[in-house]
Amino acid sequence: MASEGGCFHCGEPLPADAPTVTLDGAPRAVCCHGCGTAAAWIRDAGLGDYYRLRQADGRRVDAEADDFAAWDRADILAEHSREAIGGREITVLVEGMRCAACAWLIDRALRRVDGVRDVQANAVTGRLIVAWDPDTTPLSRVLQALARLGYRPHLAPGEALERERRRERRTLLIRLGVAGLGMLQAMMFAEALYLDFDNQMPAATRDFFRWIAFLLATPVVFYSGWPFLAGMARELRLRRLGMDTLVATSVLLAYLASLIETLRGGPHVWIDAAVMFVFLLLAARAIEALARQRANAAVDTLARARPALAWRIGDDGRREQVPLAALTAGDTVRVGVGEQVPTDGVLCDDGEFDESLLTGESRPVAKRAGEPVYAGSTCRNAPVRMRVTRTGQDTRLSHLVRLVEQAQAQRPRLAQAADALASRFVVSLFATAAVVFAVWWHLAPERAFEVMLAVLVISCPCALSLAIPTALGVSHGALARIGVLALRPDALDALARADTLVLDKTGTLTEGRPSLRHVETFAGMDAAQARRIAAALERDAGHPLARAFAGEIAPVADEVRAVPGQGIEGRVDGRRYRLGRADFAAGRFDDGMIWLGDGTHALARFVIEDRPRADAAEAVAALKSLGLSPTVLSGDGVIAVGLLAGALGIPQHHARLSPEDKLAFVRSLQADGHVVAMVGDGINDAPVLAGADVSLAMAGGAPLAHRSADLVLTGESLLRLPQTVALARRTRAVIRQNLAWALAYNIIALPFAALGWVTPWLAALGMAGSSLLVTVNALRLARLPFPARPEAGAAEARATATAGDAMMAP
Repeated sequence: MASEGGCFHCGEPLPADAPTVTLDGAPRAVCCHGCGTAAAWIRDAGLGDYYRLRQADGRRVDAEADDFAAWDRADILAEHSREAIGGREITVLVEGMRCAACAWLIDRALRRVDGVRDVQANAVTGRLIVAWDPDTTPLSRVLQALARLGYRPHLAPGEALERERRRERRTLLIRLGVAGLGMLQAMMFAEALYLDFDNQMPAATRDFFRWIAFLLATPVVFYSGWPFLAGMARELRLRRLGMDTLVATSVLLAYLASLIETLRGGPHVWIDAAVMFVFLLLAARAIEALARQRANAAVDTLARARPALAWRIGDDGRREQVPLAALTAGDTVRVGVGEQVPTDGVLCDDGEFDESLLTGESRPVAKRAGEPVYAGSTCRNAPVRMRVTRTGQDTRLSHLVRLVEQAQAQRPRLAQAADALASRFVVSLFATAAVVFAVWWHLAPERAFEVMLAVLVISCPCALSLAIPTALGVSHGALARIGVLALRPDALDALARADTLVLDKTGTLTEGRPSLRHVETFAGMDAAQARRIAAALERDAGHPLARAFAGEIAPVADEVRAVPGQGIEGRVDGRRYRLGRADFAAGRFDDGMIWLGDGTHALARFVIEDRPRADAAEAVAALKSLGLSPTVLSGDGVIAVGLLAGALGIPQHHARLSPEDKLAFVRSLQADGHVVAMVGDGINDAPVLAGADVSLAMAGGAPLAHRSADLVLTGESLLRLPQTVALARRTRAVIRQNLAWALAYNIIALPFAALGWVTPWLAALGMAGSSLLVTVNALRLARLPFPARPEAGAAEARATATAGDAMMAP
């Protein structure tokens, strides 16, 4: 497979003094001694068929074998490996395993290492399962053998969590299988009893069939139905009747009543209803679990995105693999191709990164040396070095994970209301069932229990309990796929009701990467000194305009204080300065520029350029098509705000507003009956984000803005705004449909059961069908057709680009 003139092992170009290795009696040129050693080992091990079978070139082999000693640490083994017969077992991701020949080579090669008991290599999934005896050989020796072949191992992220989830899925499937098998067999004997219309079956045969059905139903009730029995015990301890109490009560009543009827030779048993009820409910629960798993996949991936180990480069240039806990700010880390960035940092080399996990953007992002890179990104094309800036819980990824965990711990008011309604419904249903039993006992005592059981089963509020959580779970998964995280339980419902959208300017409608275009100085100050003082004042500012001075070498400012809506002041080289609006910094009439002064006298004026986002016009047009009325609220100058709003087609805009002014404007809209959605990114947006009916914070915004917001856009694209609004409205519609169906079903089905027109097994079928219907309806949200980009958006985007050069931020 090696290309013509390339390395025989990896296919890379050959150097002028390429070494050779003899294979199959012929000299083969290789690009380096690492590939030569690997090829020679494959030859000496008798595995030369690998080169005939492979469908792709191997990976270049580093002659300096990596040190995998960190993999032998007790904490790493405890978290990522598991006990196995004769030792331990671990699952690793293998970089470079591309075809069946690679898997064949890895399998044969690792089995030759002392202490390795079993190897399972899967080229499709890229995973390798190795079982080894730690007393005979350490894991690092096995991995070094793998690396010498050109295959780099990585710890499978979240392996412990995945094992637990696999165990839960396996247990659920086993319970479902036992219930299905028991139901089929028990109903076969129950059918024989039903067919005895004239009561001609001998009593011994009838009792035999009943006892066999009873024995078959026992594991179904107490093993497969254990989740419902345990749930009933939990609800009784909490003194709150719920769905599990009703299900478990119905199943136990049918089971125990059938036992009593069998013992006394009564005319009826209801074992078939008990086993069918358990099986159908478990099937509905399995489908719901699958829906939740798919919906939460993106969020779960976010929490598992950090690797367990990282390659740290020492002062002598040597690499060592260390746990993430060993990294500190200032360390230099090497990130290989296909590896995930372990911490937040600054690049030492140019590189390309897949940030889809963090931002939802599908295309890799090219970054230059000196630019920031975030934990959870994946390195593409070429390995890079980075300098660590933030580790552990301080990274941007950890911040997003904490926000998601907080959101998942809360339940929306609508779901709480549905739970309360279901609880009261259960109490009412028990009372109704008692009344139905009493009435039928007087009318037809032989049918009283059967009718009461049908009433309990057919009116079980499973669909009501599933209507809201399932829809919200699926919609949150869809949001995560497009790069939006819902942080408040009622965020989607509030966004669906919003009719007015308020947008910040800098960092929201604009790129938030301002650049300094011109400096005008006064009072004998030179431009370099003005930039130096401004950079010192803005060094630690949270406003995006601070980036305009980020490249300046500046001293440390003292006594720095931000004045919201005005600017910033502090002491530099012993003198107090102000930077911001003309009236605040220089005692002049506000002209929309940034001024440097002492509060009375002007020292410099800065012209700052901040271009609008490329998709801002498309997003605004799409929001209008959804019936939202956008308004720009900004603390920037009148000219800059007017130019941007005009280019984007936003007639309503207000400039030079302080955070208090913005909040007052939103309050006035709310007083007029509007439901207001706010989009912002800065620290000064936090009050209005908290005061709006629903708020969205941009990805690059300040942490305080994130904490004040209901939703966070993890990517830079504004097109997520109309997508999120459309999804919120669709979610609200689906929830209404589910609630309407659940309530209508219970209202219609209950009289039929009370009149004795529905048998218990048919009631179980109807109840399960109702639950399945609301689950399938909720799953439609995962395939939501997001709004297409409006035709007007393209024209407005061109107008925006043309007007961008004229955009001046104050």
